Amino acid sequence: MQPQETILILDLGTRYNQSVARRVRACNVYCEIVSHNISAAEVERRQPRGLILWDLPSDSPLLTLGLPVLNINPEEHTPELISSFLRETCGCTGNWTMRSFIAAAVEEIRAQVGNQKAVCALSGGIDSSVAAALVHRAIGDQLTCVFVDHGLMRKGEPEQVEETFRNQFQMNLVHIQAEDRFLAKLKGVTDPEQKRKLIGSEFIAIFEEEAAKLGEIDFLVQGTTYPDVIESGVGKAEVIKSHHNVGGLPEDMKLKLIEPIRYLFKDEVRVLAQELGLPDEIVWRQPFPGPGLAIRIIGEVTKDKCDLLREVDAIIVDEIKKAGLYKEIWQSFAILTNQKTVGVKGESRTYSPVVALRAVTSSDGMTADWARLPYPVLEQISQRVLAVSDVSRLVYDISPKPPATIEWE
Repeated sequence: MQPQETILILDLGTRYNQSVARRVRACNVYCEIVSHNISAAEVERRQPRGLILWDLPSDSPLLTLGLPVLNINPEEHTPELISSFLRETCGCTGNWTMRSFIAAAVEEIRAQVGNQKAVCALSGGIDSSVAAALVHRAIGDQLTCVFVDHGLMRKGEPEQVEETFRNQFQMNLVHIQAEDRFLAKLKGVTDPEQKRKLIGSEFIAIFEEEAAKLGEIDFLVQGTTYPDVIESGVGKAEVIKSHHNVGGLPEDMKLKLIEPIRYLFKDEVRVLAQELGLPDEIVWRQPFPGPGLAIRIIGEVTKDKCDLLREVDAIIVDEIKKAGLYKEIWQSFAILTNQKTVGVKGESRTYSPVVALRAVTSSDGMTADWARLPYPVLEQISQRVLAVSDVSRLVYDISPKPPATIEWE
C-alpha cells in the first residue's frame, strides 16, 4: 500500500539518487526511485505529492501534470533544500514512520494472502528475520519459515536460527540441511555472478520442494531490501551486482512473491526490527549476503575453504566485539583470496592462502568508507588469524565504496 504522501525520484543512472532518497526519508516522507522513462499516466496513477529530477527535457509530458517539481544539480541536494521542497512546496506533513509502515504493511499482506499460506526464505540475517516477523504478525500460523542451511553461513549461525525462531518466537520452522546440494552446484564455478544465480535458483528449487511437502502453499516471503533492488539495476542505472533475491529467480517459479521490506534502506530495516520487538542479536547483526561465504571465497567454493573462512571470520567478529566496535561498524568480515604466498611457520617454509580483512562504516550500505580500526585491534586480529595453520598472510582492505563495493564479489 503506497503511503498518501509519496515523492517520486526520477532515476537517470546516477549515484546521487540514493543520497537524495535518504534525505527525503529522513523527513519522514516516503519516496521511490523510478525509471526516467516512466509515463505520465503511471505518475498520475501513483498520485505523488511531487517529483525530484534533473536534466529532464523541457517538453517532457511529466512537466504538464501540474505537480511540484524540484529540478536540481546533483551536488546541491542539501537537507535544507529537500526539506523546504517537501514541506513548503509539496505540503507534506511527514507522517511516514515505521509504526505507520507496519500498520499499512500488515493490512496489505493480509489482503494479499487472504486465507492462503506462505513460506518464508529465512536466512537468520536481519532482512529475512524482519520480513518473517512482519508477515507472521499479519498472518500468524499461515506462515511457515524455511531455513536452508547451505553450508555457507558463519560459525554458529544455524544453531542460533533454531534457537531464535523455533524456541523464542514459536514460529513454524523447517530446517533443511542442504550443504551437499549447494556445494555440488558450485563445483568448478569461479564467476561471482554465476555463483549468485546458481545459489538463488537452488534456493527457489528447495522452497518449491518444501512447499509441495507442506501442502497448499502459494506465497514466498523474501527479505529483499531497496539497496538490493537499486544495485541490481533501476532505470538507466547499470547493474552493480545482481542479488540472489532479485537476480536469481526462475521465470517459471510457481510461488508468488511477498517482499514486505523491498523499499526500505538497511538502517530503516533496523528501526523496523526494533518496532517489531526483535532481540538485539538480530537488530544489530551485521549484514550478510544471501549467497553467504560463496562470494567471500574467490574462485571455486569447497567445504575445506568454507571451514577455513568460517574460523577466520569468527576471530575477526570476536575481536571487533571485544573492542566494543561491533555496532559502529557496518560490516566486518574475512575474504579468502585465491592467492597464496610464501610464509614461515616454525622452521618450515609454507605456501598458504592470503586472507583479506574488510571492515567498513556506512549508514545504509549504498556508500561506505573503510573503518579506521585501532592498531591494537588490528594487531590482535592478525595474531589470532595467522595462528590458523592454513593462513600465511593477512591484508587490510582500505577501499571506499565507490569505487569499490563492500563485498569483493
